[in-house]
Amino acid sequence: MSRRFTLVTVALTAVVAFLIGAIVAGGVARSAVSAGAPARTATPRLASRNGPLALSSLVNFADVVERINPAVVNIDTTTRGRDGRRRRGGSRPADPSDPFEGPFDFGTPRERDNPRRGAGSGFIIDADGSILTNHHVVDRAERITVKLSDGRTMRARLIGSDPDTDIALIKVDGQSGLPVAPLGDSSTLRMGEWVCAIGNPLGYEHTVTVGVVSFLGRKLFDMSLDNYIQTDAAINFGNSGGPLLNSRGEVIGINAAISSRASSIGFAVPINGASSVLPQLRARGRVSRGYMGVGLRDVDADLERSLKLTVDHGALVQDITSGSPADRAGLRPYDVITSLDDRAIANDDQLIREISARAPGSAARLRLIRDGHDQTLTVKLAERPTRGRPDKAEPATTPQERPKSDQDDLPLGLNVRDLDRQTAERLEIPKDTRGVLITRVEPMSSSFDGGIERGTVLLEINRQRVESAADYHRIARSARPGDIFTLYIYAPDLDQRQLKTIRIEDR
Repeated sequence: MSRRFTLVTVALTAVVAFLIGAIVAGGVARSAVSAGAPARTATPRLASRNGPLALSSLVNFADVVERINPAVVNIDTTTRGRDGRRRRGGSRPADPSDPFEGPFDFGTPRERDNPRRGAGSGFIIDADGSILTNHHVVDRAERITVKLSDGRTMRARLIGSDPDTDIALIKVDGQSGLPVAPLGDSSTLRMGEWVCAIGNPLGYEHTVTVGVVSFLGRKLFDMSLDNYIQTDAAINFGNSGGPLLNSRGEVIGINAAISSRASSIGFAVPINGASSVLPQLRARGRVSRGYMGVGLRDVDADLERSLKLTVDHGALVQDITSGSPADRAGLRPYDVITSLDDRAIANDDQLIREISARAPGSAARLRLIRDGHDQTLTVKLAERPTRGRPDKAEPATTPQERPKSDQDDLPLGLNVRDLDRQTAERLEIPKDTRGVLITRVEPMSSSFDGGIERGTVLLEINRQRVESAADYHRIARSARPGDIFTLYIYAPDLDQRQLKTIRIEDR
């Protein structure tokens, strides 16, 4: 027994000695490596679209900020107070086209005192002192003061501005050799790309924030021209007009607005939009854009099916301004514009941007589909009106809580009534409008999901006229689950006709 115990003890001792030796040897080896040439260790890697991405290659904006910060300026303005005019009817509903109402705010708080001070940001784009910023930063300003990163202050003058895209060009005179922020190409941006914002938020000069591009092509105020870059890089009051930079230190956007309902949701004007209007701002102080006078919408599968269209792309005409170039050229609602000067049109957004880029007075040759047949029309463009605020009272309609009657049609989920002269006058509806007033939209109904609103006027359903409540009920009662209807409506508050598609579901 004692001999067996001795053998076991010797064996265990040998194993322990071997393990200790291995550990010591490993420690010596590591010490030797650290004392001599550096060891080649594996770098943690992340997956990317083009293969593994080393963590060491992630963006460091310190060099970018050091290089670009001297070209970023703080802007102080003195402005006389805005007038306090109210809309007709004594009410002033929130206007989504007003940057300081609704869910979005521009980066400078607006006060109505007389006079008032404002603050924003900008960046120098040439060594002689030309500076890009936002229109709303310098709007109505009687005095503009610019402060450079080295502490120098100087007066600036307005060269030109474009309210539609919220871009302004100002200049400090008598300067040379100023630091310049290089302009990049915003069309190459991708969602998820790192970006950096520099500005003057809440008076904290030259503040740097970093985030990513959250979304591209966001529309906030003007559904036709808006093309905002959305970012989660922190943007606050006073950041307006400052640069949004890519990892190469190029300006790819002008910080312009924030969401007042959330944190870290900011918006910037793409720099390509600013670059395209710079020549006009320098030469004329304003921007002229081509204009047809039509309301357009994209052609989608539901619209194609409900209207029995023969094309699956293009821009569908849903409204025409009386006396406009489109009206004079003979365009009609339901026309689908498929090409502009033999260049294919994919959607309404493309057509709007291409027409807007043309000079007023120029001719645009449109190819379109009307009732299944090809046609060609030539439109002589006018100048696009500057975006303004509607001057209309809030629609006064039957309360949303009104009990349903036995005339209501649940498949579409609408209450309607005949449009009488008194109601038309109260809502400022044009006298030649023929339709029924939508007085209630059933929650969770197909119409509710399709964006139909009470207080609007229903004109047609699938191109069938709806001139009375009886017309509406006759069509609505034929609806079956799976049917798709296109409703042609008139919105009095927008003074605009629109096409809305709804899909009938079995609820």
